[in-house]
Amino acid sequence: MSLNLDIIKEKLEAQFGDKILSWEEPYGMPTFTVQNDHNLKVLTFLFDEQELGFQFLTDITGVHYPDRKGEEIAVVYHLHNLKENFRLRMKVYAPIEKPDVYTATGLFSGANWMERETYDFFGVNFIGHPDLRRVLNVDEMDYFPLRKEYPLEDQTRIDKDDEMFGR
Repeated sequence: MSLNLDIIKEKLEAQFGDKILSWEEPYGMPTFTVQNDHNLKVLTFLFDEQELGFQFLTDITGVHYPDRKGEEIAVVYHLHNLKENFRLRMKVYAPIEKPDVYTATGLFSGANWMERETYDFFGVNFIGHPDLRRVLNVDEMDYFPLRKEYPLEDQTRIDKDDEMFGR
């Protein structure tokens, strides 16, 4: 039997119930949201469950949603079942004051650098990560540059002609 979204939904909801918060399919990519304290349990289930077989981690990234109080930081996982050629996206949300998410490095060795990059740019604290430190920015940097906390351009610059930028 071929893997499909109905099978995935059925198995995840049977295993985790109300820990699965929502389902959607933006641009044809099956996506679900899970409570952030269950990310590793769900990833392990997707990896170990024979019928699901999501054993390839394509990407981990972060997103900053400054207007979503209590869930300003999202961690997004892209998973792939190579045998069935099926892709799946999982999201977890965490508050900006305590952006803690469990590490997936024990499950996917490739998660190491992806989590370090997500920490480096968004400040996500991956609990249990073996070496969580900056990977692309300098160690002395005391902020996370991809958070939407700063204006996109310096408002004090006078060397720019706004007409050239359509303003």
